Amino acid sequence: MILEGKRVLVTGVLTEASIAFAVAQTAQQAGAEVLLSGFGRGLSITQKVATRLPRTPDVVELDVTSDEHLAAAAADIDGRWGGLDGLVHAIGFAPQSALGGAFLRTPWEDVATAVQVSTYSFASLAAAMAPLLKQAGGGSIVGLDFDASVAWPGYDWMGVAKAGLESCCRYVARDLGPQGTRVNLVAAGPLRTMAARSIDGFDRFTALWPERAPLGWDVTDAQPVGRAVCALLSDWLPAVTGEVVHVDGGAHAVGA
Repeated sequence: MILEGKRVLVTGVLTEASIAFAVAQTAQQAGAEVLLSGFGRGLSITQKVATRLPRTPDVVELDVTSDEHLAAAAADIDGRWGGLDGLVHAIGFAPQSALGGAFLRTPWEDVATAVQVSTYSFASLAAAMAPLLKQAGGGSIVGLDFDASVAWPGYDWMGVAKAGLESCCRYVARDLGPQGTRVNLVAAGPLRTMAARSIDGFDRFTALWPERAPLGWDVTDAQPVGRAVCALLSDWLPAVTGEVVHVDGGAHAVGA
């Protein structure tokens, strides 16, 4: 099993349909010990969904916009495991005004929220967990992305945040490379997750994708993405960092 003995923190598990759930499930099946995080009203939801995994993991409280929460979560993991082999960033949020086609009318306050939660948190979470990853020999950080090379209907400021995430990944990879930490993103095709339902026009994505993707695409199956994330968490790709791996049936590689 490719993750045998690995200790992995997975953020962002809110429903069984989420990519983060598929990652946690696949990681456990591959031999990893998994810890989840949640916060606020979502904490109890994560705790409930955790029981549907093959083995019910613990859930730590973690608001990635809070320095206190980041420090407390790192201290918890240090006391629990004494190191961290894998970190999965599956966090993204944008206020409704930042989605749906009103791009030029979105107020800065809502843009700032989208960027802080969806982009800056990748760096702040990496910084908080870096000493634990170093203690484990370097480890791997994997974030979830959506192709930011073009403008998508309704995606608006979340698209900008994802473009920032891709750049952020490269800089975090640069800074944590000397301690042996690999840092990558997985750009998934559209999936019918809770986050997707908040995007006006999401049906246009799901209708288009299976036609464009050379390998086809199932918008209800997050397992291919979960497997790719676990591959990056494993020791099988020791020289891959700063990369965006597309798991979208190949749609990103072809034109209309």
